[in-house]
Amino acid sequence: MDVAVSPNGKRLLRALFVLVVVFLYAPIAILVLFSFNNSVLPTFPLSGFTLGWYRQFIHDSDLRGALETSALVAVLSSIGAVVLGTLASLALARRRFHGKAAASALLLSPLVIPYLVFGIALLLLFHTFGVQRSVLTVVIGHIVISLPYTILVLVPRLQQIGVDLEEAAYDLGAGPFSTFRLIVFPLILPAVVSAFLIALTTSFDEYAVASFVVGTRITFPIYLYAALRFPSRLPEVIAVAVVVITVSLLVVIGAEIGRRRVERRIGALDPV
Repeated sequence: MDVAVSPNGKRLLRALFVLVVVFLYAPIAILVLFSFNNSVLPTFPLSGFTLGWYRQFIHDSDLRGALETSALVAVLSSIGAVVLGTLASLALARRRFHGKAAASALLLSPLVIPYLVFGIALLLLFHTFGVQRSVLTVVIGHIVISLPYTILVLVPRLQQIGVDLEEAAYDLGAGPFSTFRLIVFPLILPAVVSAFLIALTTSFDEYAVASFVVGTRITFPIYLYAALRFPSRLPEVIAVAVVVITVSLLVVIGAEIGRRRVERRIGALDPV
């Protein structure tokens, strides 16, 4: 008899699942509670209910500017990572060329390079070529560190798509671009969306690389770490963290709903 399907095994698995859920989400629940606490110190018992920290966050121009900068960097770097990742994935999944293994290892190397080392290397590179640190340098750094994740998502999806579909399109007179736009891209669209969201979240909360290459417009994680040095700013930081978590959850849920709809829509075209 399988222990996992026995009555005691089921109860143990349920208890383990509850413990994992509590371990993952209890800190978020506590964060939400403290965001409404009418006290500078995040301690129990709560002093009272207030929305003042959220109002303070809304009127804090520096904090809103940091959020806008992070959002801009995340969107631009995610688009760049997805575009380059799609091109690289097509080459790795559809082409045979000398040095393919070396090229794949090079593209995936940011996964094993410590971000501190990578940030210092980028700083030296920009300094050598006389590139001023700005939003653009942060975008470049985040494209490089997000690119491996997009490749790891897109290559398996491309490998699941039969090459015969593309060959049939060529036989019917379609060119490479038309074949990609009409055949390949709709089939890999769910993976593209997933890769974009992974790159977006990776960029938005990245601190180590951005701290070396950021210019005058600081990103949200840099602002957050700087604000934590002042205890009086902690409630405001907690409030904005709750807002960011809520928006992130809404984006993830919406993207998952959209992904499932797209997969159902193109399911008839997928030969797998």
